[in-house]
Amino acid sequence: MNNIMEFLNKPAFEFMSREFTVGMLILVPVLFLIAIWLLKVVSRIIPKLLIKNGATPDAVQFINRVIQILVLVVVVITTLDILEVPLTAFAFVSGAVAIGVGFGAQTIINNFISGWILMWERPIRIGDTLEVNDARGRVEAINTRSTRIRRVDGVHMLVPNSQLLENTVINWNLVNTETRTSVKVGVAYGSSVRDVERLIYEAVDKLEGVLTSPAPAVMFDDFGDNALNFEVYYWLNASSEMERRKSRSDCRFLISDAFEKAGIVIAFPQRDIHIDGELLVTNKKQ
Repeated sequence: MNNIMEFLNKPAFEFMSREFTVGMLILVPVLFLIAIWLLKVVSRIIPKLLIKNGATPDAVQFINRVIQILVLVVVVITTLDILEVPLTAFAFVSGAVAIGVGFGAQTIINNFISGWILMWERPIRIGDTLEVNDARGRVEAINTRSTRIRRVDGVHMLVPNSQLLENTVINWNLVNTETRTSVKVGVAYGSSVRDVERLIYEAVDKLEGVLTSPAPAVMFDDFGDNALNFEVYYWLNASSEMERRKSRSDCRFLISDAFEKAGIVIAFPQRDIHIDGELLVTNKKQ
C-alpha cells in the first residue's frame, strides 16, 4: 500500500512553478470518464421524469441541457481544485481566447446564443410547423448551433439558429392551430346559383374539424369565360399543411357527390365554333 501511495505522490512534471503528481494525472481522466457516464445517465433519466410530470418537449430539452452544463462546470471546477490550479491562472488564456472568438467565431457564438434564446423565449417550439426560406416543415429539435426541421417531403433541414431570429419565419402553431383555407369550384352556365350555394354549405358542414366561428362563407366569385365561379372559405384546426390539404380534398369529394346528385354540372373549358355556310359555298365555287 505504501508503495502505491509513493507512486501516486511521485512528481510527474512542473508547470508554472506547480508540481503535478502521477495521482493527479490518473485522477483527472477517471473523473472525466465518470462525468461522461453521469451525463449519459442524466440524459436518459431526467427527460423520462419530466415527461411523466407533463413537461413539454421544449422544457425537457432546455432543462436537460442546463443540467448537462452544470455537471460539466462542476467537473471542470473539481478538476482544477484537484490539480490545485487557481482560476486566475486562466485570466491571460481566457483573454486571448476571447479575442480569437471575437475575430474568428462570431457566427458560431451568434448561433449558440440564438439557440439559448429560442429555448428560453420559445417563439419556436418542438412540433411547430414553420415556413423558412420557401421551405415548410416540422421542428424536431432545437440544438445548440442549429435547429433540425423535417420538411413535408421527409428531408431533414438544418437551419442556423441566428436565421430563425433575424429573418422572417412563419410559425403556423405559434398561438393556436386555427387556420383558414378555401376551395374553388366552377359550375356550368344555367345552373341555379342558390342551389350551388346551399350544396356547398352542406358539404362543408359534413367536414370534420371545421370551426363554427368564424362561420364558413360561400362567395359567388365571378362570371367566368366558361363557368360560374364559386369559392368557399372555412376555418379548421390543423397543425400541418397535410391536414389542410386532406380537408380540402374531402371537401371537393363532398361537393362533387352533391352536385352529381343534384344534376349540377361542374364546368370545364370549352369553345363554340360557328361556321358561315354562305362563305363556305362561295369558296367551293371559286
